[in-house]
Amino acid sequence: MKRLILLTTLLFTAHAGFAQEEPAAVPSGNFYQTIMIAVLLVFMLLLLWVAIILLKAVRAMEIATFHPEIMVQEPQEAPMEYHDWLALRKARPSVWNKFLGLKPLADETAMQADDDYDGIVELNNPTPAWFMGLFYGTIVFAAGYLLIYHVFSWGKLQDQEYADEMAKAKTEQAAFLASAANAVDESSVRVSADAGEIAEGKAVFATNCVPCHGDHAQGVVGPNLTDAYWLHGGAVNSIFKTIKYGIPEKGMISWEKKLTPKQIAGVANYILSLKGTNPVNAKAPQGEKE
Repeated sequence: MKRLILLTTLLFTAHAGFAQEEPAAVPSGNFYQTIMIAVLLVFMLLLLWVAIILLKAVRAMEIATFHPEIMVQEPQEAPMEYHDWLALRKARPSVWNKFLGLKPLADETAMQADDDYDGIVELNNPTPAWFMGLFYGTIVFAAGYLLIYHVFSWGKLQDQEYADEMAKAKTEQAAFLASAANAVDESSVRVSADAGEIAEGKAVFATNCVPCHGDHAQGVVGPNLTDAYWLHGGAVNSIFKTIKYGIPEKGMISWEKKLTPKQIAGVANYILSLKGTNPVNAKAPQGEKE
């Protein structure tokens, strides 16, 4: 039995150890989590203990029902051989049987109550100690739950857990969208009318593109980006590709290593939003009309 308990404990601890990819320290503000883990472990061991007790109870009930002759209470006074004494000792009610409140059928007469209803006799058989221990254990668990969650506020109630999970999900969603935005390229970029993305593209354009294209994209050294004429294509994919790889032979550098894909997409969509704005002192059209 000790080996079974030790093996089960090792299985639980091994599962908990391999379930996490890397250990994480429990913050001091979440001390209740450590307490709940300890309570859960104790509860699991208690369930294992109860299961062992029930197995022994079933075995003892089987012996008491089908083999009452071996459920003796007192040893024989006559001398006996060692093997007979050993068999008799094994047949005595064990500590477990006493703890479970199991008694042989031979003692049923002594357990009868005084009440008699048409020949139906009630046995005075109290509730087993293991059941009462389990019952009192639930009371202790309830008291601990009350103190942890409603008195000392070490634990989070369901509404707070829900709010925290939603906030965590929102943060993870933002991180996912950011990573997805940076995974865009010239084949997957799409036209966007999102004001936030266009504003970000405008800020990047003002920082990096104004010297060659002007503060309103009217064209300085580089071409005018507000008309319908394009040297290397006016679709969002073509503009993205031009910004990303540049046109080295014409002095347009590659921005692939200086800007993220999200920033390049923002600049491309900002340039598309300037179409037809007709800024002052716009450079003459260049390229083909699209």
